Amino acid sequence: MRRTVRIGRLSRALRAICRTVKETELSQDQNAQAARSVPAPVPASEAFAPNDRAKESFIIRQLVGKDFKRKYRRSLLGVVWSVLNPLLMMIVMSLVFSFFLRYDSIEHYPLYLILGNVTWQIFADSTNQGVTSILDAAPLLKKVRINKTVFPVERVLFSLVNFAFSLIAVVLVMLWEGVVPTWTVVLLPVLLVLLMGFCIGMSLLLSALAVFFRDVIHLWGVVILAWSYVTPIFWPVSMIAAVPYGFMRVIMLANPMYNYVTFMRMILLNGQPPELITIGMCAFWAVLMIAVGYAVFRKLQRKFILYI
Repeated sequence: MRRTVRIGRLSRALRAICRTVKETELSQDQNAQAARSVPAPVPASEAFAPNDRAKESFIIRQLVGKDFKRKYRRSLLGVVWSVLNPLLMMIVMSLVFSFFLRYDSIEHYPLYLILGNVTWQIFADSTNQGVTSILDAAPLLKKVRINKTVFPVERVLFSLVNFAFSLIAVVLVMLWEGVVPTWTVVLLPVLLVLLMGFCIGMSLLLSALAVFFRDVIHLWGVVILAWSYVTPIFWPVSMIAAVPYGFMRVIMLANPMYNYVTFMRMILLNGQPPELITIGMCAFWAVLMIAVGYAVFRKLQRKFILYI
């Protein structure tokens, strides 16, 4: 009798265990089907960008916006500094070079000075920030597979945003000096495209080299300072003719930034189209630097992950 009772209890326990196992398996199947029916989360860049080019554009816009907010975060005047900086720099340098170095013989010297300064600043900001662009993006590059060229390009485009605000300062100085813009102002986008090409090429080259040789970051600060002194930003172009050695004059005239600065002054200060040689040199340096910068960057980018 007792054996029969035990067998009955054992059979009921086994049936309960079987029901539990079946319910568990059914629950797992239902959960698996539900998981398959729910689409996987889509990254923001893919959600708003249907293809690779659109995805890269979306990422660049996000990075530019992030850098813009970070630059003016906790600043009382904020973006107004993009207008005040070139104005204050122009006032200080005008006083120094007009009274002490006697450069006041240059017609509309304040406008001459600010045009050279804002043009140079595009190049300086682009390359100073571009040289560390890959190193700054190291945490992201270690986690996400992305086209690495977007980071140097983004730094160049961010400098263009700052230049757009600097144009307000240029307009104010033009009004102060009584200089009326002519039709040549329509050539400004041509200059910016060529200058952006040159800056992108330089940023690609410098950012790739800086990954392997950190000394490039410090060396570039010295190079760009020396470069600014041999570019007619604050001194008159006529001084080039006084250089004693012919090969030095050729080097100074072939200076890429000399041609870009001259292009800017011709269309906004002189109201005349630049000479064909000036346009040709600007285009030459833009194409050359894009070709060299991209070639070096493409060759080295596969090893970035090992050094960042």
